[in-house]
Amino acid sequence: MDENQDRQIAQGLLEGKPEAFHALYDAHYEQVWRCVSRLIGACQADVGDVVQETFLTAARSARTYDPSRGSLWLWLSGIARRRAGDYFRNWRRDQRIAPGGDLASDVARRLTRWLDASDQSPPDALISAEVALLVRTALFELSDDYQSLLCARYCDDVSTEDLARGRGCTAESIRSKLVRARRAFRDAFARIAPSERKSQGGES
Repeated sequence: MDENQDRQIAQGLLEGKPEAFHALYDAHYEQVWRCVSRLIGACQADVGDVVQETFLTAARSARTYDPSRGSLWLWLSGIARRRAGDYFRNWRRDQRIAPGGDLASDVARRLTRWLDASDQSPPDALISAEVALLVRTALFELSDDYQSLLCARYCDDVSTEDLARGRGCTAESIRSKLVRARRAFRDAFARIAPSERKSQGGES
């Protein structure tokens, strides 16, 4: 979306114009779908429910949008992540991560090397449903800011320069924050993986 269209939609939202919300939906529906799908998995029915709830929440809170705090997409993606987090936590109350053998040390090391850019591509183990679920669980342990940075940089391949422009800061600031976000993710992943295996009667 160009900046002029973004400003027009934002102004319409602040004025409570229904057509502004329709424009927001048309402009960002596919992005929201991809964001939610990445966070909770590929089940289209569940993704559709969370996407719908995201836009309903956006409609209810449209007049609270503050352009000085970021772009429309940053605001909307924050809502999407919170709704996805609600879904994911509710789902996990009744689910267990299936035992998957020795997940911890090797996968955690390879995942860490990828996040630190020591490896060019993510480990093959990320393909497995179990590890993907652990990665999502770890992401939801993080702040919205860290979640959005990691997803944008490593899932959407947004450059640090583009992230900096979108957040109104320097690329160096983004790189520093990414270091902290990766560290927080590693810590969350390390906490979750062993505890899940123990809950299944695995390693002690």
